[in-house]
Amino acid sequence: MAQLYLVRHAKAGERRVWTGDDVDRPLSKTGWKQATLVGKRLAALEPSVLCSSPYVRCVQTLEPLAARLDQPVEIEKRLTEFEPLEPMLDLLAELPSGAVLCSHGDLIPAAIQALKRSGTDLRTPPDWRKASVWVLKRNKKSQIVHATVWPPPVL
Repeated sequence: MAQLYLVRHAKAGERRVWTGDDVDRPLSKTGWKQATLVGKRLAALEPSVLCSSPYVRCVQTLEPLAARLDQPVEIEKRLTEFEPLEPMLDLLAELPSGAVLCSHGDLIPAAIQALKRSGTDLRTPPDWRKASVWVLKRNKKSQIVHATVWPPPVL
């Protein structure tokens, strides 16, 4: 069964105090620690491809993993905050097994709830916190059949 990993970006600086374009808001010191620990855990699973929203905080969340694997982080606009959900769901069906995706706190809950409505078995209670990782199991028909979530790493 194919497995995908859907990561909520790690902690970033506060939106309300950031003066630049929100696309450019970076990870905080805590966020970098979370990203490093998430990357360490995922590296052991030998990911096939790394895809991220174009937002800096998402790309940075995958950078420690990319460095461990000597792999690029590919920008995927379908993972962008406030974008429609359906293209993201299509992406989940298209990517190869072992893909790691990084997205935002609006799309991830919407995607998981849509998957649940379509019959995906949620095997753990939802966890929407930053740096949480959803493990999605996909069958041969590219349908997500069950999902579990890893809580954010303990710092």
